[in-house]
Amino acid sequence: MTTPGTGTAVTTTAGAPADAHADWRGVAGEDADDLDTSASSFLRGRSRRLLGELLRPHRRVLWQLLAVIVVQNLAWLAGPLLIGIGIDVAVPALLDGDPWPLVWITAAMVAAAVLDAVLRYRFLIGSGRVGQAVLLTLRRRVFTHVQSLPLSFHERYTSGKTISRLTSDVEALAELLDEGLDGLLTALFSVVSIGALMLVLDLPLGLVALLGLPTLYLVGRWFQRSSTVAYRRTRQTIAALIVQFTETFGGIRAVQAFRREPRNDRLHAELNEANRQAHHHAFWLIAVFVPSVTMIGNLVTVAVLGYGALRVMDGDLAVGFLLSFLVYLRRFFDPLQDIAMFYNSYQSASAALEKLSGVLEERSSVPELAVPLPLPSPPAGEVVFDGVRFGYGDATVLPHLDMRIPAGQTVALVGATGAGKSTLARLAARFYDPVDGQVRLDGVPLDRLADADLRRAVVMVTQESFLFSGSIADNISFGKPDAARAEIEAAARAIGADTFIRALPEGYDTDVAKRGGRLSAGQRQLVSFARAFLADPAVLVLDEATSSLDVPSEVLVQRALQTLLADRTALIIAHRLSTVEIADRVLVMEAGRVVEDGSPAELVGGTGRFADLHRAWADSLV
Repeated sequence: MTTPGTGTAVTTTAGAPADAHADWRGVAGEDADDLDTSASSFLRGRSRRLLGELLRPHRRVLWQLLAVIVVQNLAWLAGPLLIGIGIDVAVPALLDGDPWPLVWITAAMVAAAVLDAVLRYRFLIGSGRVGQAVLLTLRRRVFTHVQSLPLSFHERYTSGKTISRLTSDVEALAELLDEGLDGLLTALFSVVSIGALMLVLDLPLGLVALLGLPTLYLVGRWFQRSSTVAYRRTRQTIAALIVQFTETFGGIRAVQAFRREPRNDRLHAELNEANRQAHHHAFWLIAVFVPSVTMIGNLVTVAVLGYGALRVMDGDLAVGFLLSFLVYLRRFFDPLQDIAMFYNSYQSASAALEKLSGVLEERSSVPELAVPLPLPSPPAGEVVFDGVRFGYGDATVLPHLDMRIPAGQTVALVGATGAGKSTLARLAARFYDPVDGQVRLDGVPLDRLADADLRRAVVMVTQESFLFSGSIADNISFGKPDAARAEIEAAARAIGADTFIRALPEGYDTDVAKRGGRLSAGQRQLVSFARAFLADPAVLVLDEATSSLDVPSEVLVQRALQTLLADRTALIIAHRLSTVEIADRVLVMEAGRVVEDGSPAELVGGTGRFADLHRAWADSLV
């Protein structure tokens, strides 16, 4: 089945009913902020499972830290009780000339304070290490997983969203782990332990102190429901802002060439305002919640003070005991504010974790088998399309394709835009799997090959000729990182790129700048050809790879292609006559079908579509 609006395939076990939450799997529910109870529960459960997986390797350390925080809080809780004892016992003893009770109380308070400080230091160091280890694992896991997802995912999930997942979402979780974990554990322990202690110390006073809990629960429940929606919205708006920012500066040449700046400014202002409003609403919620907790705490304190004062007047309570109880009561309500602030961070981190867990739940539409079949070594390069049907969504591009390309043959694919040429090339490189039928390399279906074997055997060079920041030598050796400098230079010479490379200021060590911006389009394409030549695949797929070359560069490349294509299978999507002429075979495609198949000479002499295309090309050169 397919998730609404995304095209994400959701695989279910044969014969089993579809998952009730299939519509929310992966990144399908990423743009929704107000979910029904079932979907919201599903996403929270998925987030908790991810967090559990990240924390599981640190269980031993976490238990140790829990023991540390328990002892530290016991030392912290001793303070008010010792103060009360000091007032009710040590001070009267001092007035009677006995200083030792005060000495012992003072020593106990100092010891408790030192123990509290030492254990808190230990906890903060330990929790910080665990938090950073979790973030390191999460960043590497998200990066590795996203990099492994197929082309179909990246075509619908923008790079801006990916950047948002790895930056703002991870940072939201970092804030929770770095600053919130200590406050949460301390606050929870304090609330539970102080609540129990107050009931033990004096049941009537304890019951009065806990009168505010039902109201606190209702306020907390309201905040929990409202903030969940609010923080989902903040993650969506910041992601949209990052997407727009990334796309604007990624295409800055087009932006400036078409004077898109005013429109981009308006769009950025709208997205920025939406992000501001989303955060404003979240801040408003916390601004209502925290004072509400404070007000409830103050009202309860007034009630305890009034009731306690009456009992002191009746001689039922000692003044020092009432003071200790009031200090405990304040320590009971103050952590509730800490919990509120933690919950504020938690809701932001929880929304971020939902997005991250969704990305990690995405599964490849071109999965690798656990036990793949071996590829003949060295691979010959025979490619067979056997009854292949494929389409994007509901649109069928290749209705039924049968084709065999013998090893070592160079095949040129020609036809109008939308005829299915690029789709055929992508299937040959296994960026997609066919809906029906098989694509085989040397008799082995591509979906049964190890991904590493397939990528060594099949290399695609696209029109984009993407270069990475770094030297020209680094870019040529991209597919063979361990290549020696002599191999890199030999590949460049074979392609005809050596001359222009040596003319650059630093030769092969010249930094190409971002996306190869220092080089011309033709030079970038020559470097990408050298990269493919060095990788030495059995099958080479050229997807309109010569379309950006000028005439002098094209002459160089045509000579280089003779070397590049020798003794290897090649699929060339060609829009230029010169490229077609070096092919052994031409396939003319129309509506996903091969309508003409023959050598360039045979088809030129005929009366079909290729002959018409050839005449049009020839006329364009006159």
